[in-house]
Amino acid sequence: MNLHQYLKERSEQVDAALDRYLPPLDAVPQRLHEAIRYSVLAPGKRLRPILVLASAEAVGGKPETVMPTACALECIHVFSLIHDDLPCMDDDDYRRGRLTNHKVFGEAMAMLAGDALQALAFELIADNAAVVAPDRVVAVIKRIANAAGTWGMVGGQVVDIESEGKDISAETLQYIHAHKTGALLTASVLAGAILCGADAAQQQALERYGRSIGLAFQIADDILDIVGDQEKIGKPVGSDEGKDKATYPKLYGLEESRRRAHAEVASAVASLEGFGEAAEPLRAIARYIVERDL
Repeated sequence: MNLHQYLKERSEQVDAALDRYLPPLDAVPQRLHEAIRYSVLAPGKRLRPILVLASAEAVGGKPETVMPTACALECIHVFSLIHDDLPCMDDDDYRRGRLTNHKVFGEAMAMLAGDALQALAFELIADNAAVVAPDRVVAVIKRIANAAGTWGMVGGQVVDIESEGKDISAETLQYIHAHKTGALLTASVLAGAILCGADAAQQQALERYGRSIGLAFQIADDILDIVGDQEKIGKPVGSDEGKDKATYPKLYGLEESRRRAHAEVASAVASLEGFGEAAEPLRAIARYIVERDL
């Protein structure tokens, strides 16, 4: 399949939907809505919403059916980026090739924009009940809330912060990556499938796929922080090393990190063995994760 064309088409569909779902610029409070749209509509890969759409396709569903939830995943992801960039967290000046939200709108507005995006995300997921059985929507809400909170993204971020400047074990590093990044990616994969009626076996296979691509994605990000091109990745390289963060290259070295990333991709693709051609976008996305100029 032509992955480049697939990603382009799906990204454009997600962007158009986000533009519809986000509060308009002329709605009060205008400055808050400007801050929200500044970060959400910034150029990005839209990987999480695309995974929602692709997993829906993989189990025979239609992407447009799950678009509200796809956009919700992007809202949660962006809320986490806005907060991660704050001076009290990673204190970053650039994200997605432009100034971070707090550098443009101030710290208080950036924090509130992130808070608003998290709330909007669950409103959008609930909106999916208009076209999907409510019990499926409830299952997805529970799954995404779990992935975003203390048992997922937030918990991983806490351990990441606590690990800065320390020699940590391989188990702790895997915990950070599996929770900070992997949990929301896995939830994205499962969300589209659950909403479109995936059976238990399909959900188990897709969960294995999500966990593998989540780990591969974060290993790849660790590598790109060392060898990446700032113009391509949209933020300064070397920031992890500068903050003495826990990363795979720090623990294993670049070559072993690359090997582990490719091994996780192979595992992800293998987990889709029981799926047909409709899952080809998921297979291609898994391979793409480690082909980003590593």
